[in-house]
Parts: sequence; structure tokens; C-alpha cells
Amino acid sequence: MPARLRPTAPIAAEAILVGDPGRALMLAQELLTQPKMSHHARGLWGYGGETADGRPLTIQSTGMGGPSAAVVLTDLAELGVQRAIRIGTCTALDDRSRTGELVLVDEAHYLGRPDEAGLPSIELTNALADSLEEEARRGAVASLDSLHSPGAERPPAGEVADMQTAALLQKAKELNLEIAALLLVAEGPNQESLDEEAVEAAAKRAGRAAAAVLST
Repeated sequence: MPARLRPTAPIAAEAILVGDPGRALMLAQELLTQPKMSHHARGLWGYGGETADGRPLTIQSTGMGGPSAAVVLTDLAELGVQRAIRIGTCTALDDRSRTGELVLVDEAHYLGRPDEAGLPSIELTNALADSLEEEARRGAVASLDSLHSPGAERPPAGEVADMQTAALLQKAKELNLEIAALLLVAEGPNQESLDEEAVEAAAKRAGRAAAAVLST
């Protein structure tokens, strides 16, 4: 049994990962027919159940930042997870990205290490692109240790910034897991941001696409 996640319900081989525990609950209610909480310790809410087509799916929050996400993914792998899709939010670093847009991550960089890119599963990424069609575009993300703010030095690699995708992709490589990441641009380069209703609607859209891909 892992040291951190001690689930009270079965963990599926496929998982959707989100940072925010409230978003994990929202997606569980949206995607699972009879969701049951599988984990609550440390505020890392997790849920299990079946999708509408009868496939088991785990939805697990990973907390804030790369170290927390990497630890959760390690425990999930020990519990049997084989494929995962991260659904998260990000900040646009320039005018190439607009608020409300979905970015399908092609590569993720750590701040200060632009040459060390974390790469997602090509199979999962292509399947998400097919599922979303014109609703998402591909791009690179810079994963930072703290939230990006206006006036801060722009990371040398990445069109958008978040706090955990690079860590997840790197850890998945170490664990030999398939993983992809789909990010919602929730904040623009000048700190303009989406309202919570728009964020929730986009997260549900992303979650439905992720669940469909993981069900195949």
C-alpha cells in the first residue's frame, strides 16, 4: 500500500488527474454514473466509478505544484494506473494563446532547463486531438515553481505556463506510464481571467474528451 494514497475503493487502470480537489468532484459528477470517493486524506480528493459506457475510471486530484503531482502519480502507478490524462489550467505567456482556449501539450519544460522537455504519450495526445478536432490546439508549456505574474521574466520555452505538467510527464516516463495533458488557458498575459462558470464549462468539455479517449 502506498504511503500517501490509501484508497477505500478500487483504482482503475485509467485516470484523469486534476490539481484542484473541487474540480475532481465536479468531473466525477459529470463523467461517472455513480461516483464514490476513493481517497480524501491530505485534501487529495479522489473518486472512482464507471463512465456511461461502463468503463472504470479514476479521477484524482494531485494538489498544487510539480512535487505533489509527481508523488500522487507514483502512488497511483503502484495502485495499478497505467494511463492518465492531466486536465489543468494555465496562464498565457504571449498573444499566441487566448483565454478560454484548450491547449494540448506537445512538450513541457522546467523553468531554467529549456532543453529538458517532458514529452507526452503520442498515442493519447493524437487521440485527444482527434476527439477535440478544432476545439484544441497543440502547444508547449513551461512549468514553474510559482504562478506566473505580469512583469515577471518570461520562461525561455513555452507558450503557456502552469505548475505541474513537466513534473508529471517526467515522472510518467520514469514509471513507464502513458500520459497526456490538456490545459485550459484561464488567464491571459495581462492577467485578464475567465470567470469560474467558463472555467467549469471548459473543464467539463476537456473531461468528456479525456474520458472518451481513455475508454478506448
